[in-house]
Amino acid sequence: MNYILANLVTEQPNDKTTEIDHLSSAEIIQLINNEDRLVAECVQALIPQIAEAAEYIIHAFQKGGRLFYIGAGTSGRIGILDASECPPTYGTDPSMVQGLIAGGFRAVKDPVEGAEDSEELGAKDIDDNAVSANDVVVGIAASGRTPYVLGAMKRAGELGAIVIGLCNNTGTPMAGLGRLTIEAVVGPEVVMGSTRMKSGTAQKMILNMLTTTAMIRTGKVYRNLMVDLNPSNEKLVYRAKRIIKLATGAPDGQIETAYREAEGHVKTAIIMILAGLDAAAARQRLLDADGFVRGALQ
Repeated sequence: MNYILANLVTEQPNDKTTEIDHLSSAEIIQLINNEDRLVAECVQALIPQIAEAAEYIIHAFQKGGRLFYIGAGTSGRIGILDASECPPTYGTDPSMVQGLIAGGFRAVKDPVEGAEDSEELGAKDIDDNAVSANDVVVGIAASGRTPYVLGAMKRAGELGAIVIGLCNNTGTPMAGLGRLTIEAVVGPEVVMGSTRMKSGTAQKMILNMLTTTAMIRTGKVYRNLMVDLNPSNEKLVYRAKRIIKLATGAPDGQIETAYREAEGHVKTAIIMILAGLDAAAARQRLLDADGFVRGALQ
């Protein structure tokens, strides 16, 4: 038995669920829900560290840098999920936020045996993506000791990138490899070692906080509206026009005209309506305000 693994919090049996195998469905679900309630409390206590991490990401974006999530298994999949939702939600270039997983994208669906056990593969993925001092790399591993993730973090640090760790245990090898390590210790899982549950939930909550905060702070939200969304399908076109409506209160005909003349760019359409400008002038106003709608309207 691996003594180090056996002593991780995430690998301990949960005393509250030892009889779960003979409970009814409703009783099992109640126990899961009881444990899930603890996750938000854990994350709340970590807000200062999460905010510090967000500031690093904001500064990287402001100088043209990128954010990389890197993990194995569940942690890698959660990183890819958060990254993949940034382009449609905030209109970002797909290269701006990226998720890397041990074993490559095949591992999103199918296990790739042994991929997470190699520090060299983690370092190689960092090199293959030309990570530099302008970038932020967030290594994610419930155990805090996955070799693939540690190798990536070490290599990213050697290249001058800002390195952040996110794990669900304390005192792990990850802790010494970055500017800070966010230790979301949510306690033993309902099913021992099933870190796709509370640990994964905590990771997803934190990644949501990081990217959402960074997008808001870089001008991709006006009020609480996602004004930089990419209207790439019928649903998102409807949402784009509704956002313009909520931001301006303009009649539908004016919204349709502004949307068309702005070539589907929501921010431009909003400024056109609220500032009484044509599309070219609205675009310039937005450019002068570094992409912030509030600044463009002042």
